[in-house]
Amino acid sequence: MKQRILTGVIAAALFLPIVIYGGMPTVILAYVLATVGLYELLKMRKINFLSIPGILSFIILWVIMIPKQYQGIWSDFYYSKIELAILAVFLYLIYTVITKNRFTFDDAAFCIFAAVYAGIGFYFFYETRAAGLVYIFYSLFIIWATDSGAYFLGKAFGKRKLWPEISPNKTVEGSLGGVICALIVAVLFVIFTDIDAALLELMGITAVLSVFGQLGDLVESAFKRHYNVKDSGNILPGHGGILDRFDSLIFVWPLLHFFHLL
Repeated sequence: MKQRILTGVIAAALFLPIVIYGGMPTVILAYVLATVGLYELLKMRKINFLSIPGILSFIILWVIMIPKQYQGIWSDFYYSKIELAILAVFLYLIYTVITKNRFTFDDAAFCIFAAVYAGIGFYFFYETRAAGLVYIFYSLFIIWATDSGAYFLGKAFGKRKLWPEISPNKTVEGSLGGVICALIVAVLFVIFTDIDAALLELMGITAVLSVFGQLGDLVESAFKRHYNVKDSGNILPGHGGILDRFDSLIFVWPLLHFFHLL
């Protein structure tokens, strides 16, 4: 427990000042987090990150994450992110032939999916920060409230298992408790911050984000169960890997933009 608390304090001391400052340091932080997250996914699949498929995955990731203000670079060459992604798909498929199916179609699909999964989540991390610091804190607090509420209320009142095949300790009661705690945070943000949303609107959005945050957590649990690993990585002692800490937020940040909250 001491190690978990110490890691959390150190991580917060590094993470929060960069996020508060914003701008290019936040973009760099997002790139670092996404790169480590993709490395963790490739490691689960036992794909060497220095192999051709691994390097290609990182290139796809970094292209996906190019900030809006720099996307004009590609238009100068008459290419878009979508066209570059299609090229990457062809290269993966060609590589399956070159390796005589030692690198399979399933491996190619995993590499592409992993890059998109990590890339989109962290791309919207710095896009959310660009929209305003209040939205970053809103997303962090509703996920912390959801996780804490699900844990403590689930422990106190939980009886019915939510999804035992994937995460045996989660309960339906805990999940509902997490949503309720997130809604309390939404009310506090309307009262005490300048977040641009009416109370009922924000509560509706918060309920959906809380549910999807829990689904993001379950998705990561499903990855780990499928590949028989305890944590996605060990970069954060006591917490696991980057994906273990950001699995819910990877789902939440894009949805903030989907709901046009920003």
